[in-house]
Amino acid sequence: MTVVHFQADADLNQAIVTGALRRQPNLSFQSAYTARLEGKKDPEILAIAAQDRRVLVTHDRKTMPAEFGKFILTKSSSGVLILSQKLPVIDAIDAIISFGKPLLLKNGLIK
Repeated sequence: MTVVHFQADADLNQAIVTGALRRQPNLSFQSAYTARLEGKKDPEILAIAAQDRRVLVTHDRKTMPAEFGKFILTKSSSGVLILSQKLPVIDAIDAIISFGKPLLLKNGLIK
């Protein structure tokens, strides 16, 4: 079973991180503060998340998709999860928790 580790971007609503950890205390979700991401540019944030083998969780729909595309041309990454700022916090928490659950594969199909 593979465990998904998450990294909050500095722009991510902290209530999402706090709520996800309250709902699932064993969730591996590092805050932007802990990772010292404040003020860092997208390529550096992506590199930090990749180095720690974490999926970056962000609200940045403007620059992050293009930066991520450039990043994965030359480096590996666990991925980026972009959540709309309009998404209710409870729905964002559900998305993260669902994303972090292991998938059961049978004959190559998700069950």
